[in-house]
Amino acid sequence: MKPPQVPPDRPIRIYVADADVLYSRSLRDYLLYAMRARLIAVRWSGSILAEVIEHLMENRSGFTAASGERLVRAMNVAFPNAQVDPGPGDFAALVGLDLPDGDDRHVIAAALAAEAECICTHNVGDFPAEAMNTLGLRVVTPDDLLCPLVQDYPDSMLWVHHQALTFLPGSTNVSTIEALRKAHSPKTAILIAQALQQREKM
Repeated sequence: MKPPQVPPDRPIRIYVADADVLYSRSLRDYLLYAMRARLIAVRWSGSILAEVIEHLMENRSGFTAASGERLVRAMNVAFPNAQVDPGPGDFAALVGLDLPDGDDRHVIAAALAAEAECICTHNVGDFPAEAMNTLGLRVVTPDDLLCPLVQDYPDSMLWVHHQALTFLPGSTNVSTIEALRKAHSPKTAILIAQALQQREKM
């Protein structure tokens, strides 16, 4: 099934997804299918994916290095332009930048390399607004990224929801919405549930 058409002249914002976002199966699926629907453009780096795989191996029973390789390959085959790898100039732009956690510099460097507008992360406090403003970047949570998409493009986001449900064996509308809630995206979960109810009434 193809996604619904969106206006061809609609600008597509570029978001770099932090590892804590791509770690979640539900959020990863929603973001990737939203990209397939041409609602957003999502970017990541090799370092971000390595962090995702490291945490999945630590926390998900049965998730192995081979599982990680398959996931990375599938993402990069499906979206061959999504991986960006920052160069020395991107890191040089961060010299003197005051951050709570210096380990997050690679995420910001990836955003610069991708010419992204936003970093999507749960850890908003790790990317202070004052520091991000100097680089022309904004920071948003997945919930704040997805909510406007559901409000403005409900048909497309119901397609995204359906794709996420279809390709996860055993999932249902209820379980998929609950997974969104557990992934710290309660507002999006409510909007998807409301959109499904509205669709049923039509």
